[in-house]
Amino acid sequence: MSGLTIIATTAGKAIFPLDKTWRLESSVSDSLSREVVRLAGWMAYEQVSQTLDRLGHVSVPAATVWTEAKRQGERLQAQDAGEQARVGVERVQWQDGRYDGKARKAISLDGGMVAVRGEGWKELKVGVVSEMETAASTEQQTVHLQQAHYTAVLGDSGQFKPALWALAWRQGVPFAGDSAVTADGALWIWHLVADLFPGSTQIVDWYHSVQHLAEAVQTRFPAGGSEADVWLEMLKTWLSRGELKSIIRTLDEAGLADHSPYFRRHQRRMQYQEFREQGYPIGSGAIESGIKQYKQRFCGPGMQWSRPGAQRMAVIRSAILSNDFDRLWDAA
Repeated sequence: MSGLTIIATTAGKAIFPLDKTWRLESSVSDSLSREVVRLAGWMAYEQVSQTLDRLGHVSVPAATVWTEAKRQGERLQAQDAGEQARVGVERVQWQDGRYDGKARKAISLDGGMVAVRGEGWKELKVGVVSEMETAASTEQQTVHLQQAHYTAVLGDSGQFKPALWALAWRQGVPFAGDSAVTADGALWIWHLVADLFPGSTQIVDWYHSVQHLAEAVQTRFPAGGSEADVWLEMLKTWLSRGELKSIIRTLDEAGLADHSPYFRRHQRRMQYQEFREQGYPIGSGAIESGIKQYKQRFCGPGMQWSRPGAQRMAVIRSAILSNDFDRLWDAA
């Protein structure tokens, strides 16, 4: 064939530079590769192979599924990193045309543990942005979260920050008339939120707050009983009304001062009656559900990941959960 270039290596292997251009470096077509990688974002590689064989009568060995997930995952990961770089906090500017005073955005973030070979269990940080829709009732507004979009990073908060910001930018959080962040009381979360979303309403997840109250009650009444139940219900009532000063005073007077700093630190984030009236989500169910969906892929029986493999799969899984896989694939 005229014009074909072959480079011989010292190891005796030959490199064909046009393989990548002509997409000859893979044993499967591009269209099949897309579906293989999409399925790999849902299930284990062996299951992908079995599913393709059973439903499509297509033979793709599990090893090939892994190869395609690695090869294409690197491509999608590079595209994702490029998008993050283009919309970095220090690079973007306000865009009047994107402002939507009626838009209401809900943000939530948390972490889940993933087994990494040679490192043990490491935290996969996950963020989600949703549309807040409210329906008025006779007592309060009911909040529905729609169109959830996710991002995830195996790393620290500094590595997670650009991914979360890029997601928020794509979903128009900086241009929304209203936004709220619901999360647990972890300090790294609120430091990040203060940096990225200073104008958003900050809410500590109701269930985490109740859990802290329950721990205080358990300390005072180790054996439990009706008195413990009454005391917990009293504290929860104050919590639901946003009466944090009553909670803090009662804990301190009961000799439970070790439990009160949590509520003192988050008083403004625990105004639950006000938040409900304003139609904000007081529970972090969206992120809890999201983390379970990541763990469904990452934490199967006996699963351990290399760090690069987990990072690639985090990009694939995020795109799938966000219904954004085809856009990312075509853009890469």
